[in-house]
Amino acid sequence: MFMKINDRTAGALTNIRVLDLTRVLAGPFCTMLLGDLGADIIKIEAPGLGDDSRSFPPFIGEESAYFMNLNRNKRSITLDLKTPEGKGVFLDLVKCSDVVIENFRPGTMEKMGLSYEELSKINPSIVYSSISGFGQYGPYRDLPGYDIIGQAMGGIMSITGWPDSPPTRTGTAIADVLGGLCSCIGILSSLMARKNIGRGQHVDVSLVDSVVSAMETIIQIYLVEKREPQRVGNRYEFIYPYDSFPAKNGWIVIGIGNDKLWREFCRAIGREDLLEVEDYKTNVSRVKNNAKVKQIVEEWTLRHDVKDVVDFLLERKIPCAPIYGVKDIVNDEHIAKARAMILDVEHPTAGPTKIVGLPIKLSHTPGAVKTPAPLLGQHTDEILREVLSYSEDTIDRLQQKNIF
Repeated sequence: MFMKINDRTAGALTNIRVLDLTRVLAGPFCTMLLGDLGADIIKIEAPGLGDDSRSFPPFIGEESAYFMNLNRNKRSITLDLKTPEGKGVFLDLVKCSDVVIENFRPGTMEKMGLSYEELSKINPSIVYSSISGFGQYGPYRDLPGYDIIGQAMGGIMSITGWPDSPPTRTGTAIADVLGGLCSCIGILSSLMARKNIGRGQHVDVSLVDSVVSAMETIIQIYLVEKREPQRVGNRYEFIYPYDSFPAKNGWIVIGIGNDKLWREFCRAIGREDLLEVEDYKTNVSRVKNNAKVKQIVEEWTLRHDVKDVVDFLLERKIPCAPIYGVKDIVNDEHIAKARAMILDVEHPTAGPTKIVGLPIKLSHTPGAVKTPAPLLGQHTDEILREVLSYSEDTIDRLQQKNIF
């Protein structure tokens, strides 16, 4: 389905203009969400090069599907910020914008004279978000930061995998995604705060901080018990059975979150005899004896197909689900279609393609994918004319200086 809404329907962030200096994933993920929610995203890219992810696979023809997914609902302008003229155009844009977001290494924007302190002098209302590996201050400030570094030093790799496996990166770039989400939350909070404090502010987001925050109760184990959590596979440290289990033809997950559900599960599979066994009677005892409980559950699941297990348990209100692969997701009636999490878009050069939808569903100001990802510099002239009201002579003069 094509996810489009009437252009007359205002998005939640209509009239918010964002200058997007980010590239690859964390920053573009943040501005993707803002753009889907109605903000005007002006993506500022280096002339001739653009966002690094324009060269990332997979490709449709010569266009990167990686880039197209993260950069829909954005306008692209090329601008050489290292030239006085290019910097001047950028500063003109800052004067009429609400948000600036960048994910350069700390200190880079300061060297160009484009720090928050400098930009807030010409637009005190500007909200300025910086995403980096370790944040804008602290002993590790100048260290390089990538997703895998965020996952490593944020702790999530130490608890991902199986007891006999090495520390494992999650299957997606979760540090970048979390950093993008935290930046989005910080930006929206700062836009709201302008009403109270009368000015913008600097939003400082670290990939490592974002992962540490997402570790939540895992860190509490060490703080309270002085026990360092280890890799435990798919089971949950605090509840059991809350794990993945093999069926005859695939894998499922079962989430038995309390003692009532455990009793219902035992009755459902014909194992009422387990109800009076002290090792399994309470959640605390089941967590302690998780290996024995896992064996009991597997003895039952392995006798049935995935669909039969899932249907049987769900009919009895016992939380259960198949473990989906990507193919299952993109063909699922609920996820892909009803919830519009897989969308069709028409790209000017790549043609028909599919992208991932917006997970935030708003009842009165719904988000939407109105435009495909832009070609490099596609909207340069449009932005100079419509946003900055530059004359044709001014545009021609700037073009002669090769700043676009």
